[in-house]
Amino acid sequence: MCDRTGAIVSAEVLLRWRDEELGEVPPARFVPVAEQVGLMPAIGRWVLRHALHQWVQWSQAGLRLPSIAVNLSAHQLYDTMLYETVCAALTASGVEPSALKLEITESAMMHDPALAQEQVQRLATLGVRFAVDDFGTGYSSLAYLHTFPLSELKIDRTFVTPLASDERDDAIVDATIQMAHRLGLQVVAEGVECAQQWDHLLRLGCDFFQGYWFARPLSAAQFFHLWQKEQTTASSQRPFE
Repeated sequence: MCDRTGAIVSAEVLLRWRDEELGEVPPARFVPVAEQVGLMPAIGRWVLRHALHQWVQWSQAGLRLPSIAVNLSAHQLYDTMLYETVCAALTASGVEPSALKLEITESAMMHDPALAQEQVQRLATLGVRFAVDDFGTGYSSLAYLHTFPLSELKIDRTFVTPLASDERDDAIVDATIQMAHRLGLQVVAEGVECAQQWDHLLRLGCDFFQGYWFARPLSAAQFFHLWQKEQTTASSQRPFE
């Protein structure tokens, strides 16, 4: 994730599967299967531990990101051991809770709002931050925006892609940014793929950005190399490709 200057300020952990026989297996294919057979809680715990460990390794190498983002599935959100799982991972890694950002979708939160709020509130009290992922594609009710302890909204790519060519999407993104700021929330635009979209979002007042215009999904080593490249061109305002 990059700020308004194009500088790297955070990393989002992505789960990828590369199989010798099957090749690149997309998340849309293996995640539903993992959920059906009950593997997602175990996978989620592994991803969380690995993400925090990677954050520590980067910090020791000089890359001190303010936060690292990990997606929570609905199964994880409603796991009665979620609080203990997150606490154990933080303790084992030594990472401060404020450096962990958990991303959840609107649909996941609205499956059981009372329980979801309880789960989120416990971790937020600890210092963990929360972001709403794919904002605008889930439930139309906005009640959760003032009942959940959120810090960030992530505008779904379906609204970002047609920017500057569809006035309706412009209006939706503009209204979302203004609403979020009035509520004290920061806004991230997902799926930024060209300079025109980035420039348009800058004019609308968006806070942060992610997408192919800045970088495609990278391995941990590639991400570190990208950051090193940024340090040598800190005066440049161009995003990295």
